Amino acid sequence: MTLSLIDIGANIAHESFDDDRVEMMQRASAAGVNRIIVTGSSNESNVRAAELAEISAGTLYSTAGVHPHHASDYNDQSDALIRSLIRKDAVVAVGECGLDYFRNFSPREEQLTAFRRQLDIARDSGLPVFLHQRDAHDDFIEVLEPALPDLSRAVAHCFTGEGESLREYVAMGLYIGITGWICDERRGKHLHDIVSIIPDDRLLLETDAPYLLPRTIRPRPKSRRNEPMYLPEVVRVVAEARGQSEQYIAETTTANAIRFFDLDPD
Repeated sequence: MTLSLIDIGANIAHESFDDDRVEMMQRASAAGVNRIIVTGSSNESNVRAAELAEISAGTLYSTAGVHPHHASDYNDQSDALIRSLIRKDAVVAVGECGLDYFRNFSPREEQLTAFRRQLDIARDSGLPVFLHQRDAHDDFIEVLEPALPDLSRAVAHCFTGEGESLREYVAMGLYIGITGWICDERRGKHLHDIVSIIPDDRLLLETDAPYLLPRTIRPRPKSRRNEPMYLPEVVRVVAEARGQSEQYIAETTTANAIRFFDLDPD
């Protein structure tokens, strides 16, 4: 069975791909992952992601934003850089942005400021927003919910939360990004149990490479580095958990990604 997939979140501007990025993309294509959204998360990675997307136009696209870990670095220059990059055809979303109170690499007030400013960019541009939230649910909702009427679309990237927050996100109209976290029998079993809550037309799939290598891959890869070619394993586990076919999950999530990021149909 040949699947046609879109990986909506892969950090392939990451230095771990510097030695084999072309081969990695070839492996992805061979696995049926035909398009990849390259995540931007800092000033440097935003520029690099956009460069990669322009070089491989039609296969790679990118986002532009500042992850909450880097919120302390967010300033007027960061804001101007994002606003400049999103004018490029290859840049299709604002983010990764949001709140992360799990590590607090940046002070919470600086995270909140950077998050609000990026939501303003998404509002002004009409582009969808690529969201990150970890251990910050209440503040995340407090900032995001009033902004939603002025945003075109929003995805809760790499969702790992519980059923209550998932239902709340769905009720707010968010798309939901599912990663290989669902393949982790230690941390992701609850996702297996609740992923069916996501409406068909709001489900998106991603690897978050080079992170979150699916633990269910057999035989186990020699490297712990995740890459887009492993997205079909996420499809398999999601399909099993939702009681749907892999082909249906592939077709549905591809159509959703095309709509969400306003991509050209195949």
